[in-house]
Amino acid sequence: MYDFYKTISKTKIDIVYLGETVCSKRKLLRRDDWLEIAEQLKQSGKEVVLSSMALIEANSELAAVKTLCSNTDFSIEANDMSAVQLLKNKPFITGPSVNIYNPSSLKMLAKLGLKRWVLPIELSKEALSDMQSEKPKGVETEVLVYGRLPLAYSARCFTARSHNLPKDNCQLRCLDDPDGLLLSTQEEQKFLVLNGIQTQSAKTSNLIMDLHELINLNVDVLRISPPSKHTEKIIELFHKTLHKAYSASEANRALQKLMPAGGYCNGYWHGTNGIDWQETTEEILCQLS
Repeated sequence: MYDFYKTISKTKIDIVYLGETVCSKRKLLRRDDWLEIAEQLKQSGKEVVLSSMALIEANSELAAVKTLCSNTDFSIEANDMSAVQLLKNKPFITGPSVNIYNPSSLKMLAKLGLKRWVLPIELSKEALSDMQSEKPKGVETEVLVYGRLPLAYSARCFTARSHNLPKDNCQLRCLDDPDGLLLSTQEEQKFLVLNGIQTQSAKTSNLIMDLHELINLNVDVLRISPPSKHTEKIIELFHKTLHKAYSASEANRALQKLMPAGGYCNGYWHGTNGIDWQETTEEILCQLS
């Protein structure tokens, strides 16, 4: 973990989100360790955000969220409405698990202190356009442009169940599969990934071909959800594409070689099934040439 964030500190990324958001049992690092990494990233010129859990199931987890939200040195990403309540009247960020589906919700949260929100992964560019037209002044918009999609959270741990282990004695078997357990349909289509209590898409969402639309929609921050390998290369490809050093189609071909098993998708962004891949005009032109 320390080596990973040391590598990240040398990349072109501007903002780093830190902390466990899925399962409180994954205590690879203590709270003081996270804060030490946060300080090191801050010294490297990064904006550091501490993330809360997405599903609160126990009093111990709620206590941990309360402690997190009392931090005044770094911004907090609320991934649950309990964290939003605790952060009321302080500047905060909402993650993709907080369902903001309309301008009214955005305006209500802005009154509570919202400074940046992450577009829910199932919303389309048309929905974002409507939200942007009525977005409160001073609120930034962030969109997940790369990574497996966090589709659902459950009180059950499907990874433990797949190993015939109870959740309370899971032996942290999820750590044996850093990119999760890949599930296929009976027709052998890569479909879902089990990540403990979280269900992800098997396909990696990839909006590198849609960067021009994101820019035109005045999106402020592009989010990359890192796989277990090649994160620094992925960051470099997005950075170079944004700064015109690579064409989007060149970067897209390079990204496809770095993705975990399962393929890639952008369906939600284009208003279709999330599992789909919608070709852009640039791709079609490349094929014709």
